[in-house]
Amino acid sequence: MIIIILIVLLALALWGVLTYNRLITLRNRTDESWSDIDVQLKRRYDLIPNLVNTVKGYAAHESGVFEKVTEARTRAMSAGTPDARVEAENALSGTLKSLFAVAENYPDLKANQGFLELQKELSDTENKIQSARRFFNANVRDFNTQIESFPTNLAAPALGFTKRDFFELEEEAAKKPVEVSF
Repeated sequence: MIIIILIVLLALALWGVLTYNRLITLRNRTDESWSDIDVQLKRRYDLIPNLVNTVKGYAAHESGVFEKVTEARTRAMSAGTPDARVEAENALSGTLKSLFAVAENYPDLKANQGFLELQKELSDTENKIQSARRFFNANVRDFNTQIESFPTNLAAPALGFTKRDFFELEEEAAKKPVEVSF
């Protein structure tokens, strides 16, 4: 009888260790994929001032648009939590749309090689952000599925593991991508 109890306890301990290690692996993958998003967002933040300055040279009287883009960029850069980051990124995407709308009114700007290059870089960065977001969301899905699956759902809360939120675009932003081609 003692041997059976020891075997059951050993099996439970082994299951606990394997479950904990699996959750750690999934959490680390999720954190790593968030870091990938962060790298692309920083690249985007670095491009925006150059883009604003290029457009400013042609459309100096559109200062309200430039201020909104700058404010949105600052909010996005300083957002602390993933939820705050998602909200700030949605706002930044909206202000970039208005910046490109202003640019459409200036044919000389649309032909400017520097502007075209920045536009291409921003488009490439937006594509990389989208790819990193999909990778992050896939890792969050796997992590959340593991946490919610039986019997792991019995141990996960006790071990301090909680569900993560997906990095989702606002409904309106998802329907209208940032326009970067003229």
